[in-house]
Amino acid sequence: MAAAVLTRVRRAVVARLGAVLRLDDPPWRVALALAVGVFISCTPFYGLQTLLSLAVATIFRLNRAVTVTGTWLNLPWFAPLVYGFALRIGAFVLPDLHGADVAEIAELLQMSSALSAGDLIELLRSVSLALLIGTLAVGTVAGVFTYVAAFVLLRRRRAARMRRV
Repeated sequence: MAAAVLTRVRRAVVARLGAVLRLDDPPWRVALALAVGVFISCTPFYGLQTLLSLAVATIFRLNRAVTVTGTWLNLPWFAPLVYGFALRIGAFVLPDLHGADVAEIAELLQMSSALSAGDLIELLRSVSLALLIGTLAVGTVAGVFTYVAAFVLLRRRRAARMRRV
């Protein structure tokens, strides 16, 4: 069952990326739209990322489909890794973390059934700045990497297509 779901997801992602590779936009515009989507996918605004990517793509006149594709590359099962890594980076940048320790946060999350709503709000308030800084750093690195990789791949693909014609 899980293998069938993974196969279906993989095929959907490959089909979506294949459609991105066949666009007639200049490679730099496609790569930029994809990179902006990947950057947005790393933001802590989980659940609003698709709407945010559509708004940003519309404002900056980027290809909306490509931007949303980039946003959807951060799949739900990658999100805990991305946000955990981002929180570590944010804690490194802000060592005080407003009095909260990363180890304490991990311990609190392990006993999540014992958390009250007040505890959860306090936890979120204590890590929100660190998470924001960390996701900005992770998103920037992921966006730059995506831009470079997509731009190189698109240029090579377009050059190969021109040689065949």
